[in-house]
Amino acid sequence: MKSFLVAGDRSGSGKTSITLALSALLSATRTVQTFKVGMDYIDPSYLAGVTGRPCRNLDGYVMSPGEVRAVYAHGCRGADVAVVEGVRGLFEGAEALTDLGSTAAIAKQLDLPVVLVINARSITRSAAAIVKGFLAFDPDVDIRGVILNNVTGTRHQEKAVRAIEHYCGIPVVGVIPRTAEMELAMRHLGLVPYREGQEHGEFLARIDLVKKKIADHVDADALLSLARESEHPAEEGSVYAAADPDVRIGVALDEAFNFYYADLFDVLASCGAEVVPFSPTHGRLPEADGYILGGGYPELFGAELEANTAMREALREVSRNGTPIYAECGGLIYLTDRMVLAPGFAGPGEATYDLAGIFAGETRMPGRRMLGYVVGTSAPGSPMGEAAFKGHEFHYSSVRLAPETRFAYRLSRGSGIRDGLDGAVRDRTIGSYTHLHPVASRGMLAHFVDCCRG
Repeated sequence: MKSFLVAGDRSGSGKTSITLALSALLSATRTVQTFKVGMDYIDPSYLAGVTGRPCRNLDGYVMSPGEVRAVYAHGCRGADVAVVEGVRGLFEGAEALTDLGSTAAIAKQLDLPVVLVINARSITRSAAAIVKGFLAFDPDVDIRGVILNNVTGTRHQEKAVRAIEHYCGIPVVGVIPRTAEMELAMRHLGLVPYREGQEHGEFLARIDLVKKKIADHVDADALLSLARESEHPAEEGSVYAAADPDVRIGVALDEAFNFYYADLFDVLASCGAEVVPFSPTHGRLPEADGYILGGGYPELFGAELEANTAMREALREVSRNGTPIYAECGGLIYLTDRMVLAPGFAGPGEATYDLAGIFAGETRMPGRRMLGYVVGTSAPGSPMGEAAFKGHEFHYSSVRLAPETRFAYRLSRGSGIRDGLDGAVRDRTIGSYTHLHPVASRGMLAHFVDCCRG
């Protein structure tokens, strides 16, 4: 199996479009397994969409080194090529003086060669200085090649390539011209999720343009020659150990709720849970022993969610009856009484939509944009059990719950719903802004599954 990691010199370098196109091109003749560094749902949706295999996340802040290796090994089964997309700049992480949570840390833990994407806009010889600095900053990171992005003209290309290869001694395997065709569709939380965008011809046409542009300007054979050749990594631990299903858990999965890590479904299965997908937007609530509502974009489907009265009433009823429900971010929003969208967010005037009404309070959008890691503890007696956890929050809303609301999570890092409190609890329903990684928080998910057994 061949493997390599695509990193950027900064956010906005173009690594996402480049990794997407390379994964799609390699998938035409090989089985490609993709990974994304960091806690992110949207980039992985693209990488999964173009390869036909679930993209898996690797996060060195939330996950232990053993968990990173376990996820990587599990994902690589049956693959010919493993492609890892970095996050932000190569060395950006959770701290200033260590590489904790960075792309560089993942590259070292998994012994992956790095192809560095440089935003070469308006620089030529200085591009060599940037590459030289990256090479010297941490010699344990194996940077083997460069892709230049945002290059204008033959002279620009010749000077930058010659300088890098002369001063740095590594090859430039791709030179991408500056063009608007490389821009993917965006909205308030980043890229439009692949699941949603693939319904539109214009979206798919843009993906095809990006693939063609990269195919024309990156030497795929030269790139693969830089990749590491190795046996498939051996799986570690029992994170994915098989178990006979004895409990049914409904998982909300449609255009409004689709922010799930691929490992969630493997971890639920390993805990003895059968997953039953359902659509809060269009469907009916299936019979199950518990329910999970992940993140997504409920704000874009307020009218449809409000119109599905039977779903809202059914969720309220099962919650009041003590059926366990776990909701993250978009799922939390859906469990409030109502969602209020400010003028200009979804139309010329303010828009209000009635939601499931399990938690007394409302969601307002837009709110302050929140993005970052969280660290906290879960109290005993909650559906997720007593535990210490790390996770991630990423939203553009403000959930305002009644003053008497009980909370199961207390955060030492992050904002949560209010004042460092998260994980609102009512009966055996819990809703949080915190996103948990299912491998790093397997114990909490296992406790939830146990609650679903009664």
